[in-house]
Amino acid sequence: MSLKKRALIFFTKVPTPGLTKTRLTKEHGGIFTPEEAAEFYQAVMLDTAEVGFRALEQLQPSEQDVEYDFVISATPEHDHPRLKEIFGALGQRQIDLKFIADRGQNFNEHFNDAFQQLWGLGYDCAVAVGGDQPQMTTNNIKQAFQWLDRFQESHQKGLVHCPCQACGVSLIGLTKDTPMDFEGVFYNADGISALDAIINICSEKQIPVAALETVADIDNVEDLAHALSLAHSQSYTAEFQSDVVVPQRFIDWAKETGLSVTTPPNDDHDPRELIDA
Repeated sequence: MSLKKRALIFFTKVPTPGLTKTRLTKEHGGIFTPEEAAEFYQAVMLDTAEVGFRALEQLQPSEQDVEYDFVISATPEHDHPRLKEIFGALGQRQIDLKFIADRGQNFNEHFNDAFQQLWGLGYDCAVAVGGDQPQMTTNNIKQAFQWLDRFQESHQKGLVHCPCQACGVSLIGLTKDTPMDFEGVFYNADGISALDAIINICSEKQIPVAALETVADIDNVEDLAHALSLAHSQSYTAEFQSDVVVPQRFIDWAKETGLSVTTPPNDDHDPRELIDA
């Protein structure tokens, strides 16, 4: 029996002030300095990667004829040594860490190129996530690969995704035989959302699709507040749910910087005169 190769693609970059999470900086209406934004991203990047490694480590022992790899997709290529150094904070893992440099004029092209590179390297399916998703779960990733297995057996082609909170996706997986082209998906001049664009393409090409639970990413201050509240919740619920991976680096960084979540009184609600006594 030939060995099947599966990859978790981790799209990321070296956390660099002025180039990373700029929508969270004061210059763009946020709350961070460029340096703080880079520090924040490094914390959540490692937390998200921890989830990815754990998911693959849980999948690997149960599938003797399958090899899982954690593949960092980052450009430019000369940043790879620095990323390898940063990811060393995660310690020795049971899953191999590999690197590719995705290429293109925009993210649509970079996304296409990353998958095409993996198909050329012999992988038969791949799941992609970004580095700013500390609420991603091991179950999200494991279920994504399980759905791709089913699609390979029944249709050969197939796509799985986790929607995000902003009409896009936070996880997307494909089988090698899926005729998916991301041109016009993430940068669409006609104003079509990424999720709508993906579903439109799949419907047109009769690509089977599985949708998993929504996972938020972090692009603006509202996303940040939501993520930090969820992180605090995870810190407690992990005592009772063994599969919860606490985004501890994010929590620790927020505590060190004095970051907290506050919500002002909300008077913008439906009339309650007939309800409240």
